[in-house]
Amino acid sequence: MLEIKNLMVFYENAIAINNINMKCQSEKVTGVFGANSAGKSTLMYTISGIILDVKKKEEMKGGERITLLGNLTFEGTDITLMKPSERAKRGIILCPERRRIFAESSTLENLKIGGYLATKAQAKKTLDYVFTIFPALKNLKRREGGFLSGGEQQMLAIGRALMAQPKLLLLDEPLLGLSPLMEAMLARAIRDINLQTQITILISEQYARPILPIIHHGYILENGGAVLEGSSQELMDNPDVKSAYFGL
Repeated sequence: MLEIKNLMVFYENAIAINNINMKCQSEKVTGVFGANSAGKSTLMYTISGIILDVKKKEEMKGGERITLLGNLTFEGTDITLMKPSERAKRGIILCPERRRIFAESSTLENLKIGGYLATKAQAKKTLDYVFTIFPALKNLKRREGGFLSGGEQQMLAIGRALMAQPKLLLLDEPLLGLSPLMEAMLARAIRDINLQTQITILISEQYARPILPIIHHGYILENGGAVLEGSSQELMDNPDVKSAYFGL
């Protein structure tokens, strides 16, 4: 579904993504793990196309120079220079880090905003599904987003992304700032979304422990480069991964 070849991203002279090659197989869950500043969010911005908007804005104001090299292919089409809005129409949907919901809009309004690419029938079906996978949101339909807890906001952010009818759902640090109990619940929900809808999912996450068991394939990033890859079991059996993410 998604193939990345020789991807490099520079902010001025600092390298953020260093010659990454990776694939996201259709209907599978792929994980990208690494510490802060490993390049995870830059990778997600590049796949979603947001990096192109950031690059353009920086050029207009004479700010930081951003350089992109390499190729991205989605469903056989080169999307390297494709606008983020066009990528969204093709089904590449980003659920951003720190959720970024509309704080003054209700839960239901946030979800309906996410459904701007959906037909009326799709929106209704997906809304019902969101309330099934995240039943807590159903009782919070009228509550403003800013009054939801961190976990509730993350459920809402994922639900809003689902409303956009993704083929490839990008989850950028979905467990950030959440309790272990909420981390486990969201990991199960992400697994169930993939199993029940066959949506292809790419997760970038610092907290690998809850996510590693639910992925099909994963990559470990360090300083912008992919230093290790393998199946869920291969990564969990790797002594370096055990030491870094499981304290073993």
